[in-house]
Amino acid sequence: METHLADLFRETAEGREAEAILRNCVHCGFCTATCPTYQLLGDELDSPRGRIYLVKQMLEGAEVTVSTRLHLDRCLGCLGCQTTCPSGVRYGRLAEIGRRVAEQRIPRPRGEMARRWLLRRALTARPLFAAAVMAGRLLRPLLPAKLARSVPRVARAGTWPAPRHQRRMLALVGCVQPALAPSIDAAMARVLDRVGISLVRVAGSGCCGALSHHLGAHEDALQRIRANVDAWWPEVERGAEAIVVSASGCGIMVKDYGELLKDDSAYAPRARRIAELSRDPVEVVGAEWKRLAPLVAMDRGSLCVAVQTPCSLQHGLRLVGRIEEILEALGLELARVADAHMCCGSAGTYSILQPVLSQQLRANKLRALEAGKPDVIATANIGCMMHLAPGTELPVQHWVELLEARLRT
Repeated sequence: METHLADLFRETAEGREAEAILRNCVHCGFCTATCPTYQLLGDELDSPRGRIYLVKQMLEGAEVTVSTRLHLDRCLGCLGCQTTCPSGVRYGRLAEIGRRVAEQRIPRPRGEMARRWLLRRALTARPLFAAAVMAGRLLRPLLPAKLARSVPRVARAGTWPAPRHQRRMLALVGCVQPALAPSIDAAMARVLDRVGISLVRVAGSGCCGALSHHLGAHEDALQRIRANVDAWWPEVERGAEAIVVSASGCGIMVKDYGELLKDDSAYAPRARRIAELSRDPVEVVGAEWKRLAPLVAMDRGSLCVAVQTPCSLQHGLRLVGRIEEILEALGLELARVADAHMCCGSAGTYSILQPVLSQQLRANKLRALEAGKPDVIATANIGCMMHLAPGTELPVQHWVELLEARLRT
């Protein structure tokens, strides 16, 4: 795609990066077939190709309007278009640049800015969020039925094995998952303990930074990233093998630490190393399968599972099909899921900021997941899990919990 950047952007690092991305696009339109918002709305400007044109026009000096920002906001960031693109266009990065430019040129109304600030602060302040979840659970009987369904029930964590093995891995503590589903990381810790690996929680680590990053609070995101690097680094120097990130949405962020801090000379080398050590549970379980396989009990009864592979796992981390491989090895039956590449509509805070589109995508996804009449829905991301659960009578679990339930006691 031929571009002629305006003087304002031509000599900037982001301008040069955006120009390089734009030049790879050949307008083929393959991306439109896998774009959730284009499939719902049928508007070219709500497709990756249309948004690429909008960003191009902005960087060439064209007028930026509220409509421009709206079309960029409607993007889920699912990266399905990147998986489809035959030219390797880095659409996700281009969209980030475009959003930043749009917000600089057309600032959001104060009310909208305040809402996004409150959302970011509420979700990333662990004690505050935990208290809000607890209050929601206590008040559940008094809430309207629709709202009550969105309050997650208590998921008991169970025992987290004390560190006792020479082999150690670190756990991302995160922000919302400890309050919503502490059972996920605890199950992962017990699974690893069975094969001689201690999963360790490190004081000082917390939110991965993704929520702030995607809500436009770039500096806040970088501060959270630096805090995690500082917290994990002593353990890395003492020989920690990996950083296990059980929420795939956070995993894609941690994998990007090196890129995000590449211009910070004080952190760049350590951030690159942290990114290299980041592992999704499917990678860890796959690497340790020879030790885990003898522990699998094949007499636990039949169970049909519909797998919802989060966009962050299949399009971001490119680990599509790995959950299914593990569940089949456990002796579980897998239900066929149509359009498995399509987003469920969670996408971090998207379900709150774009509720109409998000609910439509959830309805489509649940129809596909329930079509095979499964007993349970398995996922790999806390955001998807919390988004899907209120819309179905089926239990929605992290696949690691299904794995642990199939191990001999």
